Amino acid sequence: MIRAWLSEWYKCRKSGSLWALLAAPLIGLGGGIISSMEMMERIKGVNQWYIPMFGTNLVYGLLFLPLITGVWAGLVCRYEHQAGGWKQLLAAPVTRGQVFIAKYTVIMLLVFIMQLLYLVALYAVGKIQQFTDPFPLDIVWKSVIGGWVAVFPLAALQLWMSMMWKSFAAPFAVNVIFTMPSILVINSDRFGPYYPWAQPFSMMYIGGSQEDVFFIPWGQLITVVGGSFVVFFLAGYIYFQRKAV
Repeated sequence: MIRAWLSEWYKCRKSGSLWALLAAPLIGLGGGIISSMEMMERIKGVNQWYIPMFGTNLVYGLLFLPLITGVWAGLVCRYEHQAGGWKQLLAAPVTRGQVFIAKYTVIMLLVFIMQLLYLVALYAVGKIQQFTDPFPLDIVWKSVIGGWVAVFPLAALQLWMSMMWKSFAAPFAVNVIFTMPSILVINSDRFGPYYPWAQPFSMMYIGGSQEDVFFIPWGQLITVVGGSFVVFFLAGYIYFQRKAV
């Protein structure tokens, strides 16, 4: 299992795709500075650190995070779709289950690193803007960790699609098609809490009262995320076990 994981990490490094990790802090830094400059005078009585979160979460949590997860899923399967790569990989002393889990954990590790860099960018925004309010720890556990947990089912689904289709563009196009409606779905009390592509935004949203527009009970969020993760992960795992190579 360790060798399978190291092999996947090595392929990611050699592909030159790790530069995409910098996209998260750039979005956080640029969006945070712009939003804090525009909203500082209009929003009163709120911890200053929340302001860049409000400004960047709509773009980062709602659009960028689900999309970049699909990119990572496509990249970890790219080599195997070329020149009989699946046959070569599965001819090694490694089980299909180990390969699937290794690829999935690499995706989640990359997303976690990206979340940490996003946190660093937000902290840099506060220092640049010279915030005087105390740094709220709930940004760490709710926005960073919560957003990462919300990606678990999406990563499993997108890995499943990336293993199914040889074309990198096909699963990414499907991901885009289902990500874009999230802008409208999050405003729906009926569909918003259950739409997988809206979960990263919902779990990164820092509003906590029931009067908030996008408020969803945490218990419901965890149930939806956990349930969809089990379904997508098992479906992808079973598909890969039966996949003809």
